[in-house]
Amino acid sequence: MAQLNESFLDEVMAVVGEIPYGRVATYGQIARLIGRDKNSRLVGKALQISGLYLDGYPCYRVVNSAGRLVPGWEEQEWLLRQEDVLFKPNGNVNLKICQWDE
Repeated sequence: MAQLNESFLDEVMAVVGEIPYGRVATYGQIARLIGRDKNSRLVGKALQISGLYLDGYPCYRVVNSAGRLVPGWEEQEWLLRQEDVLFKPNGNVNLKICQWDE
């Protein structure tokens, strides 16, 4: 099982830093890109505690596999809308249009 250590955090944040303006990535997509396909929940945990990385990293561009935003993070939707990210009527990001093609 992967561990939530500084190396893992650095790998996650390196990918998050590459998500382009106006696009989103999913936790699972990030896990796959760092070679840890089964660690999408750990990616979420890393982002949850990534306070040291917030400056300069667009963590708000990461959503779950259904396009759902982080519960309780009211600013996330506003930030994504500033980048013209499209939402479905249910409030989820439209992944078919806005998911990063990496």
